[in-house]
Amino acid sequence: MDVLLLILGIICILTGLIGCIAPVLPGPPLSYIGLLLLHWTSYAQYTPKLLWILAILVVVVTVADYVLPIWMTKKYGGSKSGIYGATVGLLIGLFLGVWGVIIGPFFGALVGEYLGGRKEHSAWRAAWGSFVGFLVGIGSKLIISGVITFYFLNALWNHWVN
Repeated sequence: MDVLLLILGIICILTGLIGCIAPVLPGPPLSYIGLLLLHWTSYAQYTPKLLWILAILVVVVTVADYVLPIWMTKKYGGSKSGIYGATVGLLIGLFLGVWGVIIGPFFGALVGEYLGGRKEHSAWRAAWGSFVGFLVGIGSKLIISGVITFYFLNALWNHWVN
C-alpha cells in the first residue's frame, strides 16, 4: 500500500507543480494532497503543526490567486468598470485555456476602463495592474507548491539515505 500511495503522491506533486501555471489544475491543493499521501505511508511522518500551516497557506494562496488580478486592477487605479471587466475577463478566460486566463483579466480590465469612459493611459495602467496581480498569483502558487515539494522530497531522501 505504501508504494501505491507514494506513486499517487508523486503524481499529485508533479501535477500540482504544473497546475501552478495551468489554469484548470488547482496546483497547491494537488501538491498538498501529494504530501498527505506521503504522510500516510511509512516513508514520512509530518507534524500536525506543519500540515496545518501548509493547509492554511494553500487555502490562502488559492483564494488569493483569484482575487489578486481584481485587487491589483484597483490598486493600479482601476475604476469599478475596470474591476468588473477584469472579473468578466477572468471568467471568460477560464474557458479559453492558459492564454485565456493570462490575457482575459488584462483585456477585461482594459475594455472595462474604456467602456467606463477612462482615458487611454488610465485604462492601460489598470490593465497592467491586472496582469501584475496574475503574475503575483502564479509566483505565490509556485512558492507554496515548491515548499511542499521540498518537504516531500526531503522526507523521501531522509528515508532512503538513513
